[in-house]
Amino acid sequence: MRRSEVLAEESIVCLQKALIHLREIWELIGIPEEQRLQRTEVVKKHIKDLLDRMIAEEESLRERLLKSISFCQKELSTLCNELQVKPFQEEKETTVLQLEKDLRTQVELLRKQKKERKQELNLLQEQDQELCEILCMPTYDVDSTSVPTLEELNLFRQHVATLRETKESRHEQFVSIKKQIILCMEELEHTPDTSFEKDIVCEDESAFCLSLENIATLQKLLQQLEIKKSKNEAECEGLRAQIRELWDRLQIPEEEREPVAAIMTGSKAKVRNALQLEVDRLEELKMQNIKQVIETIRVELAQFWDQCFYSKEQRQAFAPYYSEDYTENLLHLHDAEIIRLRNYYEVHKELFEGVQKWEESWKLFLEFERKASDPSRFTNRGGNLLKEEKERAKLQKTLPKLEEELKARIEKWEQEQSMAFMVNGQKFMEYVTEQWELHRLEKEKAKQERQLKNKRQTEAEMLYGSAPRTPSKRPGLTPNKPGKVRKSVITSMCSGKKTPRAARLRANKENMELNGSMLSGGYSGSTPLQHNCSIKSIASTYSEFSKDPSLSDSSTVGLQRELSKASRADATSRILNSTNIQS
Repeated sequence: MRRSEVLAEESIVCLQKALIHLREIWELIGIPEEQRLQRTEVVKKHIKDLLDRMIAEEESLRERLLKSISFCQKELSTLCNELQVKPFQEEKETTVLQLEKDLRTQVELLRKQKKERKQELNLLQEQDQELCEILCMPTYDVDSTSVPTLEELNLFRQHVATLRETKESRHEQFVSIKKQIILCMEELEHTPDTSFEKDIVCEDESAFCLSLENIATLQKLLQQLEIKKSKNEAECEGLRAQIRELWDRLQIPEEEREPVAAIMTGSKAKVRNALQLEVDRLEELKMQNIKQVIETIRVELAQFWDQCFYSKEQRQAFAPYYSEDYTENLLHLHDAEIIRLRNYYEVHKELFEGVQKWEESWKLFLEFERKASDPSRFTNRGGNLLKEEKERAKLQKTLPKLEEELKARIEKWEQEQSMAFMVNGQKFMEYVTEQWELHRLEKEKAKQERQLKNKRQTEAEMLYGSAPRTPSKRPGLTPNKPGKVRKSVITSMCSGKKTPRAARLRANKENMELNGSMLSGGYSGSTPLQHNCSIKSIASTYSEFSKDPSLSDSSTVGLQRELSKASRADATSRILNSTNIQS
């Protein structure tokens, strides 16, 4: 049994007890029956009225709850549609009171969400409006009358964040460009004259419209100012270059240059005017010292001719260089020529530097070749020979590579320029080929000279012999003094006097040439056999040497010396032997 039912039964019992108690009171008082009935009716009426009122109130409550449920259901449906959320699912087997409470709670929750979304939407719209005004952009398209969805709010937030980043980026760009513009204006001594320039320089940065058009206009203005500044700087640098050139040509001393040092930097109008005044003064001074200036220019011209590898004909083509009529017109011709040559050198600087590098390498190569043919290089100390050989081997590898690189670059240049690249009046590769050919001819000539010299020396030694450097005593000879004999023989040979042996040698010269032996008709049978064999070996070696020119280079110098020594030793021994026999 429910508690409410128990309370209802207890209420009935209380009512009965109250009526019994009333009847007892009435009995004691002696109230007649009619009045008891009347009073009982009154009690009944009071109780009935009370219960009727209570019932009416409860019925009213039930009606209100039902109405509330119906209203909440309708509003809840509307909110779910507006917020685009799932409809509320009512619980089954629930009381009216609980249902009304659940519906009312859900309605309040959705109302709160709707309010928060509307508030955030309004805030985002305000921020969007502010940012769009600064950036000069259209506002975000969103329906302010409806409740935005969570996705729409998220997109709106991202849009506002993007606008904020764009604003910061453009503001930084604006501040940076503004500073550069102000610096350029100060450098150019330029006063803002247009409304846009005044807005940039004078107004508050936060009030400037950061539109793409304004940023582009800012950049354009900065470019114009920078171009103007660059022109001024170029003009000032040109004036400074003129001043330095005139100083050098006029040989202005340092103490006169120092007062002008203050205007040798900067590009402001006052600096430019001061530079122009100095140029004018120097130009006037140049006209007063025209001969000295022309001579200075000619020195510079000669330097450029050397750097550009001008031939003699190309140099002579500039006839004013050789004129001695020092006039203003002659000076102008020299100025124009030096400007043309300077520009020509700058345009082809890389090629000229490459050719210069080849020239230096070629001279070094020739120097190594000269040292390689010098026999005295084998007597060096300290490892210089090894170092030179390494450098020579390296140069022999790098020189052809350098020639190939220059050839490719020059061919490309000639195709682009539709003209030939000349070095000393001829094409570079022709010039290189000519240098190699001259080097080859010089080597061939030197080789032939060495061969001829060695041939003559060997023939002379074979015919007449040569004085030994350190003659030694020979055992088994007569007790005569060999030193005196050798001295007399050698003295006679050197002085041109004919000794008996020498006379016989000359008389039998024809036999020697026919028989190929130094002993034909000239020596007695007592002469040792090894002398004859030694002479034959020398003669055969020389025959091979004379037939093969390659044996005459620097690598066979030692062999030639050994042959010469053997020949001289054998000839001297034969002379001494013959002298002793005759005596």
